[in-house]
Parts: sequence; C-alpha cells; structure tokens
Amino acid sequence: MRHLDLSRADLTHGETSALRDKWSAWFDQLLTHPKIYRWALSNPLTRWLTQYRTRQVFDLMAGFVHTQVLLACVRLKIFEMVMQSPKTLQELSVLTRVPAAGLQRLIQSAVTLRLLEHRGEYRFGLGSLGAPIVSHPGIQAMIEHNHLLYQDLLDPVAILHDQWNGEMSGYWPYAQNKNSPSAMDHQAQAFARYSELMAASQTFVIEEILSSYSFKDHRVVLDVGGGQGRFMGALAKRYLHLQLNLFDLPDVCRVSTQIANSQGLASRIRVCPGDFTRDALPQGADVVTLVRIAHDHCDAVVLSLLKSIFESLPAGGTLLLAEPMANEPGEKPEGDAYFHFYLLAMGSGRLRTPMELMQLMSEAGFTHLEAVPNAMPVHARILVGRKSKYFP
Repeated sequence: MRHLDLSRADLTHGETSALRDKWSAWFDQLLTHPKIYRWALSNPLTRWLTQYRTRQVFDLMAGFVHTQVLLACVRLKIFEMVMQSPKTLQELSVLTRVPAAGLQRLIQSAVTLRLLEHRGEYRFGLGSLGAPIVSHPGIQAMIEHNHLLYQDLLDPVAILHDQWNGEMSGYWPYAQNKNSPSAMDHQAQAFARYSELMAASQTFVIEEILSSYSFKDHRVVLDVGGGQGRFMGALAKRYLHLQLNLFDLPDVCRVSTQIANSQGLASRIRVCPGDFTRDALPQGADVVTLVRIAHDHCDAVVLSLLKSIFESLPAGGTLLLAEPMANEPGEKPEGDAYFHFYLLAMGSGRLRTPMELMQLMSEAGFTHLEAVPNAMPVHARILVGRKSKYFP
C-alpha cells in the first residue's frame, strides 16, 4: 500500500505540473501577443503597468551606458569638484580638461541618473546618488575595478564556457596558475593590488558585522583571509579586551604587518602567514571569522576550510561567516545578478544561498546554525555556527 500511495502521489504531482505548464504557456503567449500590448497601452487601468515595464526593459538595455557614465564621473573626479561648490559646465570643462560639448552629455546623463543635480539654471551640484559615492572611497575603488568585469562581459556567452581566462581571472592571485612563469613574476604585485582593493571595499561589510554581532563574550579572534587587517583593526578599537590573530597568504601578511605596525597595533594583532588550502590554522581562538572568503572558492575548498576551522576551534567555539549571498527562492532579489557574473569572470567560487552555506557548515561539524539579522544584506549576510561543547 505504501508503494501504491507513493505512485498515486507521484501521478497527482505529475498531472498538476502538466496543467501548470499548460497554463503558463497559454499565459506567456497572451502576454507577448501584440494585440494585448496595444490593448494594455490604450486601457487607462493597465497603461501604467505597461509603461512601467517598458521603462524597466529600457533600463536593462541602457544599464551598461549608466555604468560608464558613473565610471567617467569617478575618473574625472566630478563628484569631488561639485561637492566643494556647485560648478557651471564651463568651469567643469576647465577643471577636467574635457571639451564642453562632450562634457555636457556626461553631465546631463549624470543628472538623469541622480548622480548630479541642477543648482540654479547653469550650475550643477552633488546628486542624491552621487553623495554616497564621493563619501566612500571603497565604492569608487570598486567602480574603477569593475572596468575589468565589463571587459570580460563584452561577450557574455563566451564567459559561460569552461576554461575562461579574462581580465578578472588574472586580477586575483589565488585564481591564477601559481606555477606559471607569468604568475610567478607578477605575484607580489598582484597580491598588493588585491589587498588594497579588498581593504578599500570592506568598510560596509565591517560596519554590518560590528552593528549586528557582539564580540564582548569572546577572548581570541582568528580572521582567516584577513588581508590588510581592516576588520582586525576595527575590532581592536571597538573591543579592547580581544586578542586578535590574522591568517593570510605570506605576501599579503607582509603588507598587513606593516599596516598594523604603522597603526600602533602590533601588540594587539598577531599576523600568521599560511595557505589555508595546505596549512593547518593556528589554534587558540574561540571565534573564527570568515569575511568575504567562501564565495571566492569552489565547494570542495570551502568544505575543507570549514573542517580546518572546526578542528582549530575548542569545544564551544564559534564560526562567523559574512559575505554576499544568493537569495533563497521567493526572497526579494538583491545583488545576485552582479555577484553571479563577477565570480564567474573571476574564475573561482560561486554565490551561495544561506541554506547552501549552512549545509556546508553542518557537513564540517558545526551545530546551532543561525542567520544573524543585519540592516544591509546586499553588502553581506551573516551566519554563525558553533562547535558543540559536547564534541569529544
């Protein structure tokens, strides 16, 4: 009887799916029929929705132009110029050394995108979307960096194939073939460049973590893949009782050591060079942080790293994982499309949902898994897992 019930359930499910597919196909044909479009546009009750969707489609087509307008404004430092005082087109032309005829098109486009705004009839000032860009160097660094991504996306189909090797994949040291002569020659420069970008763009993630999770009950923190130590520096200033350890690749650690010394934090931050794909993690921390690391690597590497973190923690220890995450089905989309293609172009890693990451954490041995609510999940979402106190 049990097998019979299962068969009936499967049959019912199959019939329901078939009916749903037929309904969806009919509805799709209805929505795409030219007569329906003309009717919806002429009907006052449906006109607004048709116009709204048309504008959305147009914005999708114009998106690349919008990003280039943004990049041009950043490169010409227009936001900084108008923040000091509103400027006329002629004044901006002199300051940027760009002919007024061409610059006028950029300025008008920036006004349309709310990057700039009219201040009187002839002057331009900072717009509502230009203000956060000029006030956060990390945003400007990512805007400039995204130029590499745009170059890779010139052929959005080619990038979908295996063995992709574009500008982005050459930017990240750990995504390269470390044994190739070219990678060996440029490795030190690549690590410095990578660390500087990560440090500049990490501010928002750090703010999300510190405003959402308290470290007051912890004693020793190990930040795996800590880069130049921006997060460790912020923890050192916020929690004076913490002992702080930073683990990253040797070339990165040379930079983070210099920065810790220059900030007077050498006695607070212990820098531990190593490669988590080969080396065991330092022992002694009761909380390990993994900030924007997992999404850069494949599942096998992430699972191995999580197991290594689990082994390094004492019973009752905590793992805090923070990074951009894909939305679960039914959730409001955030930055999924951007991060999916960013990681694809990088040649390593993928964007995962919180459930996928918690599954990997569970496989590594962590229990009491939970998502920590935070105000701006587009920058990062936060997961916490613990090593059971009863673990032998």
